[in-house]
Amino acid sequence: MLLYLDYTVKIPDVEGKIIRRTVKNTTYVYYEYDRTYDPKKQYTNVSRVTIGKVSPSDGKMMIPNQNYLTYFPDEAPPVFKDKTGRSSCLRVGSNMVIDKIVEEYRLPDLLSTWFKPEDLGLLLDLCSYTIICENNAGQYYPDYAYNHALHSFGMHIYSDSKVSSFLNSITDDQRIAFLNVWNKGRNFREKIYISYDSTNKNCQVGDIRIVEFGAPKVDLGLPIFNYAIAYDVNNREPLFYEEYPGSINDVSQFQYMLSKTFGYGYRNIGFILDRGYFSKANIKAMDECGYNFIMMVKGCADLVRSLVTEVKGTFENKRQCNIRQFKVYGTTISAKLFQDDTKERYFHIFYDDSRGCRAREELDANIEKMTKFLKRKEFQTTTVYGGQIDHYFNLFYDSNDGVFLGAREKTDIIEAERALCGYFVIVSSEKMTAKEAISLYKSRDASEKLFSGDKSYLGNKSVRVYSDESVSAKIFIEFIALIIRCRIYTLLKEEMLRTDTKANFMTVPAAIRELDKIEMVRSLDGNYRIDHAVTATQKAILDAFGIDVSYIKRKAAFINTKLTGKNN
Repeated sequence: MLLYLDYTVKIPDVEGKIIRRTVKNTTYVYYEYDRTYDPKKQYTNVSRVTIGKVSPSDGKMMIPNQNYLTYFPDEAPPVFKDKTGRSSCLRVGSNMVIDKIVEEYRLPDLLSTWFKPEDLGLLLDLCSYTIICENNAGQYYPDYAYNHALHSFGMHIYSDSKVSSFLNSITDDQRIAFLNVWNKGRNFREKIYISYDSTNKNCQVGDIRIVEFGAPKVDLGLPIFNYAIAYDVNNREPLFYEEYPGSINDVSQFQYMLSKTFGYGYRNIGFILDRGYFSKANIKAMDECGYNFIMMVKGCADLVRSLVTEVKGTFENKRQCNIRQFKVYGTTISAKLFQDDTKERYFHIFYDDSRGCRAREELDANIEKMTKFLKRKEFQTTTVYGGQIDHYFNLFYDSNDGVFLGAREKTDIIEAERALCGYFVIVSSEKMTAKEAISLYKSRDASEKLFSGDKSYLGNKSVRVYSDESVSAKIFIEFIALIIRCRIYTLLKEEMLRTDTKANFMTVPAAIRELDKIEMVRSLDGNYRIDHAVTATQKAILDAFGIDVSYIKRKAAFINTKLTGKNN
């Protein structure tokens, strides 16, 4: 079947070589490219080929086909007009996976009430951009859009100025409405555990209202703002997020988060928290809301020391206390958290031998480092002080002239800490076994990976904007991107468990890089087609999302129709 091009050329003026024939109201142009005389038959054989069909609007012009380019290679065709304004090679594999997850979560339906169709497409494209390119810089979005399939109407490529104005246009009402409807769809009768964690981001812009000096995790001497996520560890989905001023600490914010959780309708839940949220006020607030909790207890607390000392030596070598999955030994006792605590809590005490060895080595190395430092200061008129030095050493000075004379280890304190190396404690409000407690606590690793993905894989170490509206909009887009990326991560992990493999291409970044190799190229007729067959590696990745080759072909046809308005 001949492929006709989507432009017209002048019918070649070659005397005696061009003829026209009309078939079913279409006039075809033929070119005579050869004549051979047969002496036996005394007959001349004429070889002709169709090179086009006469244009209906102009009898002197024709619509050429591939043969025209073969027999008239020196005839320069008009410059091909790119009707799509984009690359002739589109990367579509990652977009197909993201689009399937977007449809699975019904995100367009959830967002369409508050966003116009053109803005909704751009919103989803910005989410895809942060996931695929691991970047959130608006000025580079047009480069991404140029060679990727898009969600926008007609796959329109928006400029970076449009992206900027769109970010400034997103309102608090739109963000809050989405979080409300996203959480409204949960099964509130199901018992779930929520992992809640926070981070902060440094900011060089001083006129953003939530940016204040606080207690940053990485202190660059800059003001910060805080960002927290609540994550459903049972269903492995982010539930909601918070942004709040940098001067507010995590412990204070936690109680306000509990109120929001109650407002979303969650009742039958528990919280999984790290040691940073351990406080009497937070535990009392969870009790008042009727929420359960599992929390790591601060290691140096007097309560922890007494509990570990009470059971030390009774479980560390007992096989029934071995928790193979996490390579630890554990036991459980009940006690009260505070003197005036009205409830019994369950303390799960664990011992990790390898962790203990590392901790003892670190403690010994730290003591040795301080000893050398103190030795250098002997017989100098100086005051040696510091939290750790005072904690581990008795310091001696000449009472007359203040000369530092030397130091002696507090052996009782050092020996007591060495004896506790390798032990850690998790407290729960519900009665459960040590194995159940550590399994639930370790499930919060997924939420920690969210923050790792947020900074490393979504490019959000910096927000790169200069207004309150843009900061809030980027965090909102980041949250939706996290929902999608978290689903990608979960499905890839489930596929590895199902197939019992640990292929290095089944991580999210590696899978996206591999899927981006699935490309559609533009042919002479202006249509986009899949360039080559799907590889075995790509099939293995796509299996995790329930995508097969027939799905790829259907989506490719849809993308072509969206770009060109026609079926290929």
